[in-house]
Amino acid sequence: MSRYAGSKKVYFASSSPPVRHPNVYGIDMPVPDELVAAGRSIEEVQELIGADWLVYQDLHDLEDAVRFRDREPHLFDTSCFSGNYVTGAVTPEYLARLREQRSDHAKTEREGQRKRKAS
Repeated sequence: MSRYAGSKKVYFASSSPPVRHPNVYGIDMPVPDELVAAGRSIEEVQELIGADWLVYQDLHDLEDAVRFRDREPHLFDTSCFSGNYVTGAVTPEYLARLREQRSDHAKTEREGQRKRKAS
């Protein structure tokens, strides 16, 4: 849209690291296949979104920015950025079930079933 409006250069700066993994702790978010950064390098995302330059916040720097000096918490849930889940019990099978339930395709299918039942 920026280029359509006449921009000659497009720079994109994100205040977070790239989101590459699903949140399994209650936030309904897209499955990895639907996340722009999942399975892609920064350069690939930059090209995909049509930016001339793309920069993400570094995860370590983000943690430092929100950590209080010598106070709790010392650890954060950064699973959607790192893929490391704090509970440790998140298996590939569990993630596959989430993908089946949360994908746009699954949601569209459920909506279609609701509409067919209602008519």
